[in-house]
Amino acid sequence: MKILISKSLAILVTLFLFTNPVLANPHCEVPCGIYEDSLRISLIKEHITTIEKAMNQVNELSKDPTAHINQLVRWVNNKEKHAEEIQQIVSQYFLHQRVKVTDKTDMAAYQKYITQLSSLHEILVYAMKSKQTTELDHIASMRKAVQNFEHAYFKHDHKHDHNHKH
Repeated sequence: MKILISKSLAILVTLFLFTNPVLANPHCEVPCGIYEDSLRISLIKEHITTIEKAMNQVNELSKDPTAHINQLVRWVNNKEKHAEEIQQIVSQYFLHQRVKVTDKTDMAAYQKYITQLSSLHEILVYAMKSKQTTELDHIASMRKAVQNFEHAYFKHDHKHDHNHKH
């Protein structure tokens, strides 16, 4: 009986650790100093491509929803999941940890900050809109916002290594 309880407890703890969204976060808010900024951008781009594919699949399968209801549901869920991943990276990683609040008296730094915030906000909005619809215009707008953010964020990095360790 004790072995059964121990195994059950181990399974529950494992499930909690791997399914708890706070603990499963791809990056922590402890100032660990380990950042892979370019990886996060690549992940966002990959999520956008996945959402685009999901939108196309939903549009195609919707032509005969009765025959494809299970696949339709799966593609909608997949689209939602990847949009939420983008929102998580933008919010938890870039907004909370990487984009630093800037003094308004340093106009160049402040303008860069505003450009970064605006681009990140656009990404969040288009990720939300991509959950609500299958309009591919949102994908194009989100890609443009990522491109704008990437340009503003890495603007002063003359090396092609976009990893930042602080």
